[in-house]
Amino acid sequence: MGTEIDTSPGAAELREIVAGVYAWVQPDGSWWINNAGAVAGDDGVVLVDTCATERRTRLFLDAVATATGGATLRMAVNTHQHGDHTYGNSLLPARTVLIAHEATRAAQLADTVIDGCPPFWAPVPDWGAVTRRVADVVLRTDLTLHAGGRRVDLVHPGFAAHTAGDVVAWLPEEQVLFTGDLLFHGLTPLVFMGSVEGALRSLDWLATFGAAHVVPGHGAPAGGDALPGVLAEHERYYRFVTETAREGLRDGIGPLDAARRADLGEFAAWADAERLVLNLHRAYADAGDGELDMLAAFSDTLTWRGGPMPTSV
Repeated sequence: MGTEIDTSPGAAELREIVAGVYAWVQPDGSWWINNAGAVAGDDGVVLVDTCATERRTRLFLDAVATATGGATLRMAVNTHQHGDHTYGNSLLPARTVLIAHEATRAAQLADTVIDGCPPFWAPVPDWGAVTRRVADVVLRTDLTLHAGGRRVDLVHPGFAAHTAGDVVAWLPEEQVLFTGDLLFHGLTPLVFMGSVEGALRSLDWLATFGAAHVVPGHGAPAGGDALPGVLAEHERYYRFVTETAREGLRDGIGPLDAARRADLGEFAAWADAERLVLNLHRAYADAGDGELDMLAAFSDTLTWRGGPMPTSV
């Protein structure tokens, strides 16, 4: 019998990675349950992402306030556009400066899911009292924040990967890297709104930081000694997606049928395995098989699963 993981908001934990640098870790990291972070300096706090719902975001903000003695939330960074990392933005104080890549800001403005989540998930998430709030400041390549003696480098890889606007937050002195959803530690990565090839390229790029501590967008934080293994798992998965798509295109079958005949192998135990279908839709589109049809991609995913995707938000 497998071990049951508590995915309730109360199971989330603010972990001090190094002195004054925190990871907000939410088990089990599956759909809509993300990690976030906080960097405390002498003059306030820099947040890395928020959460999907009002309830989860308020728990995060309360934990940060307790850990930092109620320090001012000076700035917040969105690592990418997805609602599990951004819908809680509106709960930040008005004085908090919100920063993201310009592609993230554009995508947030176009997002309709915050206005009413489609029934692709069950139960349908209840966002609570959140409203759309997008970046005040945008970057295209990189931006360095200086917050109370802390240096935080925000860096875009230079290409689409998880999304077009991925940004990592890198603390060079502390050697802590917040990767956003460029990494999913121990569960199925998602790249259907980015690029499979770009996600593969991003792995070598992430390795160049030489991080001693890595906080992924989902899943458990990892020490630098564990990072090569995490990157290798991602590489094998992305190559599996690429090969599955190549064979499907060769045989004239669509992403759904390609997923149905694929052997997930070592990835079968990862949560959210249905993301294979979404990722294959991206791989097919990247190979020149037309534009990605979002509705078709999710419809195929629900068909593969036999119903909506589960949530615990």
